[in-house]
Amino acid sequence: MQRNSRLDEKLARIRRDPAGSKEFLICDAKDPDMARGIAALGTVRDAEGRERPATRAEFLETVRAIVRQDIVDLMLLSPYNLHRLAIEEEIFEGSRMARAARVNDTTEIWLPRHGAYRQSASRPFRTADLSRVMFGGREPKSDVIGADLGLYSLTFVNDVEADHRTLTAYNEFRAECNRLGFRHFLEVFNPNVGTLEGDDIGAFVNDCIVRCLAGIDRDAAPVFLKVAYNGPRAMEELVTYDDETIVGVLGGAAGTTRDTFELLFQGKRYGARLALFGRKINQAEAPLDLIEILRAIADDEIQPEEAVALYHDRLARRSIRPHRPIEEDGQITSANLQRGKG
Repeated sequence: MQRNSRLDEKLARIRRDPAGSKEFLICDAKDPDMARGIAALGTVRDAEGRERPATRAEFLETVRAIVRQDIVDLMLLSPYNLHRLAIEEEIFEGSRMARAARVNDTTEIWLPRHGAYRQSASRPFRTADLSRVMFGGREPKSDVIGADLGLYSLTFVNDVEADHRTLTAYNEFRAECNRLGFRHFLEVFNPNVGTLEGDDIGAFVNDCIVRCLAGIDRDAAPVFLKVAYNGPRAMEELVTYDDETIVGVLGGAAGTTRDTFELLFQGKRYGARLALFGRKINQAEAPLDLIEILRAIADDEIQPEEAVALYHDRLARRSIRPHRPIEEDGQITSANLQRGKG
């Protein structure tokens, strides 16, 4: 089992000294095929500047490059791609980068082109077989060759029937984790339906998280949380409540480059200990450069506004055309990030 990863070491240091530790983890969510299908893997430009969806082969080569770069602390993959990269190719052999699989795919993330699933309250569903994620179809008594860590997501929608289904499925999942020795981290989305708005969303989600986890003992609890950034007040409230619970921010929509850098910066300022970015890295013009700059922000070496200029300078040096001019790319477009600025 991969228990000597940078992820586990940094989380252990945070738990030993919650107030004093300066650790901040950067994680890469390379599981978009679980949500968006063919359109999920980013785009590739031809010589004439025309864009097309990236192929799986091109996507996997990007993952390999990020593993070789060895900056991110955790690589999250779909079970399909985890099997290819971790079990068949063994690209994590000798690496201190942790790997994990997304192990449920609720209707919250069913996002095919022309789909309408998110118009209904999220329903629990799980494709992944935990034993195969861990052992790749081999005898379960053998060493873990895939991953013994997975992402499980919940969406509370303030409806008793829907949330009861969600929590019942989570209970069943944890029972299987306990039998196999499988660990998980918990992603909690904001409601995808309903009438909650503004600060009420953060307050509702925070209370649902605390209420849900209160019935779980420490050994069976999530390794860490991954939540939407609902502004400074909601983040500080959740982080302050329990210094044994490690909280991270999820990336959400791609947004501008300034949004990406500002989310990490504000998440850390208001108490988050990690950022798990998906589209913000996957849809970047130069993912490896973006990751390097994210690490510099996390290490307090550069501010978000300066980071945008540095990123565009790198694009220019590589003759990569940016998605947006720097004036536009340097803007904060998220209302929650605008509230936390300054």
